[in-house]
Amino acid sequence: MQFVRTFKPIHLEFLLKIQEVGQLQVAAHLLNMTQPAASRMLKDIEERCGTTLFKRTPKGMEPTPSGEVFIKHARIVLAGLDSLEKEIIALATGMAGEVRVGSVTGPAIGVLIPAMEILRERAPNISVTIDVAPSVDLVRGLDEGKFDFVMARVPPTHDSRDLHVHPARNEQVRLLVNEVHPLLSHSNVTLEELSHYPWIMQERGSPIREAVETSFYAAGLPPPERVVNSSSLLIALALLKGTDMIAPLSEEVTGLMTSEGLGAKLRVINVAVPMSVSPYFIIRDRSRELTPAATLFYEQLLAEI
Repeated sequence: MQFVRTFKPIHLEFLLKIQEVGQLQVAAHLLNMTQPAASRMLKDIEERCGTTLFKRTPKGMEPTPSGEVFIKHARIVLAGLDSLEKEIIALATGMAGEVRVGSVTGPAIGVLIPAMEILRERAPNISVTIDVAPSVDLVRGLDEGKFDFVMARVPPTHDSRDLHVHPARNEQVRLLVNEVHPLLSHSNVTLEELSHYPWIMQERGSPIREAVETSFYAAGLPPPERVVNSSSLLIALALLKGTDMIAPLSEEVTGLMTSEGLGAKLRVINVAVPMSVSPYFIIRDRSRELTPAATLFYEQLLAEI
């Protein structure tokens, strides 16, 4: 039966309105139609269907069995069209869709998550994926199209001319220990004091490790010798438990780890010499346009910086 393909949304709305109010004249008025036009439309619809859809009763116009079936499906079709319109508008305006973001650890906690929480209040239908990895892996993933944008440092081997690089923030290093570490009773702990304890650090070449080692070199001291190398935050937390090890982490991470709600029983050493990491950036590929949803997140992120 091909006749159904000839109907327009106005035909379906018209029949639903007749069923709702029970009067052809009232339905016509509500749809800004004249009664003759409404009568012609109903007659045309019934002729296409080959059956009567409404019968006139003392109580008004009531749908026939065929009319009941037509109205049931009309309601489903119109609801689907309404849903389609809302989804298309949401995608076009960035209020829905998927966003894929990569970040080094500190900004993921201190910047991305707060921005995402605000974004989800504004656009709860946006799906956000956040991957945490070293800058080299993040920028490589950006090149491969795995991310819409990343918060990272530009690797020295990468041609930054292919990237749009927006300044973000500097990271401060804090030294995390368990709550009974001997140095917690000291104020302005010196690098020499720190060198007597074992450390858990990221691999050589990582920004935080370079910041620690540079601080020691600048003071004329060798960097810590007893080091367990791991970029895993989970491994660091496990090693800190019940030992005197020291873990250098970003300020955002140590802030989370020492919060009361987390209950990790960890503290930050009061160090005399500040340790700063090279700044990170918000980076995206110049050759690719952001989707509306990614643009919305990107702009929210800039507002947080």
